[in-house]
Amino acid sequence: MRKFVVILSIMISLIVLGELKVALLVNGTLGDGSFFDLAAEGVKKAEKDFGLDVKIIEMFHNPSIWEPTLRDVADSDYDVVIVGTWQMAKILEKVAPLHPEKKFILFDATVDYSKGNLGNVYSILYKQNEGSFLVGALASLLTTSGIEKTDPEPLIGFLGGMDTPTINDFLVGYIQGAKYVNPNVKVLIMYAGIFHDPAKGKEMGLVMYKMGADIIFNVAGITGIGLLESSKEANKYAIGVDYDQALMYERKDPEVAKHIVTSMLKRVDLSIYRALKLHLEGKLQYGRVEKLGVADGMVGFAKNKYYLSIVPENIREKLNEIERKVKNGEIVVRSFFGMSKEEFEELKRSVSPLK
Repeated sequence: MRKFVVILSIMISLIVLGELKVALLVNGTLGDGSFFDLAAEGVKKAEKDFGLDVKIIEMFHNPSIWEPTLRDVADSDYDVVIVGTWQMAKILEKVAPLHPEKKFILFDATVDYSKGNLGNVYSILYKQNEGSFLVGALASLLTTSGIEKTDPEPLIGFLGGMDTPTINDFLVGYIQGAKYVNPNVKVLIMYAGIFHDPAKGKEMGLVMYKMGADIIFNVAGITGIGLLESSKEANKYAIGVDYDQALMYERKDPEVAKHIVTSMLKRVDLSIYRALKLHLEGKLQYGRVEKLGVADGMVGFAKNKYYLSIVPENIREKLNEIERKVKNGEIVVRSFFGMSKEEFEELKRSVSPLK
């Protein structure tokens, strides 16, 4: 009933003020089954629920057109412009001050508010380190559990799209979670150097499986699709990212879905939907950054039928307890952000199987 009243009040506001025009600019392409697709889902749900006028613009993997496209959209009649990732933050810092009458939402990154004139920008950061802690603990528990497709060696894997701060925040959480349940665990760490090359992701996945990892965490965008598919070929396990990626494969290749034990959820869709809802209610706090994590329901991991069928009950119970402790603050997960280079390198060395 309360949700109906809220939506009704928003619809009345739209009738009075006119239809809100929203543009989502994707600095990549849709079809990754995770990050950008989630952003699109969020604005589409807001469009449906609130009667917005929404346009989604794919800018592809071509940085030379990102700034001109943002400038063109900001010059047009859109009321709210949404962009994402650290790659767009610097561009937004240049464009947003030129359009104080417009509102901008930046997800998965933040502008530098100390530069001033950015009071029309709302930034969203996700505590992906917390969600990665949970799936790191899961991978570490599973790899020595004796279930099918695993061996006694405590060796797991991580594939990042690129060596960037956000990707490394996933890695930092993943390592901490893995070590929390087994201080002797080892982690194979690789970066593809690209986010849109599934063939390379598959090749690297097969290499890591051959090196002995029986569970690999995919944090590589479209490149990671190749990793997920390599888990079927190697008959090992993978962990998806951002979206419940097993669901993406249920129809097109159910055998791949059966190898995706879970996905670390980064609810870009919910956060963008929430931001647009708060904007319409006049409650969105522009000029600041908000960090959303496990306690906010914006990061976590998928507990779908594959997770329930693959993961033994005793491990699920342990994960639930760990999740509860992260949620209530009993477990504090360190972030890459604020960590010194020396601390980061030492953390990686502590789980290196090559030393």
